[in-house]
Amino acid sequence: MSSGEGEVLLELRFHGRGGQGAVKAAEVLVDAAILEGKYGQAFPFFGAERRGAPVEAYARISDKPIRIHSGIRTPDIVIVLDPSLLRLVNVLRGLKPGGKIIINSPKKVEIEGDYEVYVVNATKIALDLKLVVAGWAIVNTAMLGALVKATNIVSLDSTLKAIRHTWAGDLGVRNAKAVERAYHEVIKVK
Repeated sequence: MSSGEGEVLLELRFHGRGGQGAVKAAEVLVDAAILEGKYGQAFPFFGAERRGAPVEAYARISDKPIRIHSGIRTPDIVIVLDPSLLRLVNVLRGLKPGGKIIINSPKKVEIEGDYEVYVVNATKIALDLKLVVAGWAIVNTAMLGALVKATNIVSLDSTLKAIRHTWAGDLGVRNAKAVERAYHEVIKVK
């Protein structure tokens, strides 16, 4: 999308459930972009604000200052943290033709339309690394790794630096490992 003369703007929508870290994923992505000298915005949209309820988070990344501050209706990229949302929510709503969708899934997912589709088993990665809160696998950082590989929106190095800025100690190490594993394990389906 273009929001001004010569300005290229990428808009992303994250679909998750409350407690999975969709909002934090958008924030860490923007932090990684800023580390690269880019501009970014991250903001949530909540309906029912409770653990397990469907949530959306949004991010914008640009090489130039971002002048729009409205909601994102036509994303370039959609990230789905919980595959059950594919049956409950229209995750393709507004996704531009040729857009990319990255899905947390242990198997290939069939998506109709002119989209690039990627899958990664972020739940397994989170469980393997003990990224679990109250019984929920926290898949946000694994999904960031898959997103970075599928889109090159920011570098892996910048993403890992943003992870270390967000989480310290062992938690930071495990989240960085989740990013790296998903980066190497994501598969392009279509």
